[in-house]
Amino acid sequence: MSNRQSQLQAFDRLLTIMDELRDQCPWDKKQTMESLRHLTIEEVYELGDAILDHDLDEIKKELGDVLLHIVFYAKIGSETNSFDIADVCHSICDKLVERHPHIYGDVEVKDEEDVKRNWEQLKLKEGKKSVLEGVPKSLPAMVKANRIQDKVAGVGFDWEEPQQVFEKVEEELNELQSEIATNDHDKIESEFGDVLFSMVNYARFLGVNPENALERTNKKFIKRFQYLEQKSKDIQKPLKDMTLSEMDVYWNEAKKL
Repeated sequence: MSNRQSQLQAFDRLLTIMDELRDQCPWDKKQTMESLRHLTIEEVYELGDAILDHDLDEIKKELGDVLLHIVFYAKIGSETNSFDIADVCHSICDKLVERHPHIYGDVEVKDEEDVKRNWEQLKLKEGKKSVLEGVPKSLPAMVKANRIQDKVAGVGFDWEEPQQVFEKVEEELNELQSEIATNDHDKIESEFGDVLFSMVNYARFLGVNPENALERTNKKFIKRFQYLEQKSKDIQKPLKDMTLSEMDVYWNEAKKL
């Protein structure tokens, strides 16, 4: 059996199991697209965690969970004759062919940036009134900021050099400091948002994904703080009774580890 045949057989097995669960399992029979939505979001975040941890075995498992949800939605859609898994597959295939004229047509591109620019222009030709229509409203703010900047850059609304973006970061920081001096909370919040937005933009120019970078720091902080907590238990001295200098000793140990 060829690898492609094996893959199709595995996918057919999943579709068969989904049919059986939807028909026989009380929990699966009860689910709707709305009830699955928050579970799907959780599964995608779990996949994201596995990717950041470089845990290939866990990535494989989480991809399976996400795939199950895709098949589940398609199964629900088929029950009202709205769409099925074949429609889902053909829909994305058609989109990929249409948006890659440099592969399936006679358009020539020089590099990745050309591809991205063509992609946004093609979406506008498809009837979208704004290149920002494709940014989901419910995205986390930092991810949304990154997508917004990436999309407008695709149609030429962008800085030319990283230094220009860094200068914008400095400008926004100065404006934040000015508002802090006025003690106007609403203006401080507004300027703080501008600082974050400009930092996300700078990250893009540096080739850094800001969400991944921040999550990497989160994980690093958690490991170091948990080391500190363990040392606190070892010496039988609660953290609240330790001085900052004492904590700093163990924090530096954690950094070395």
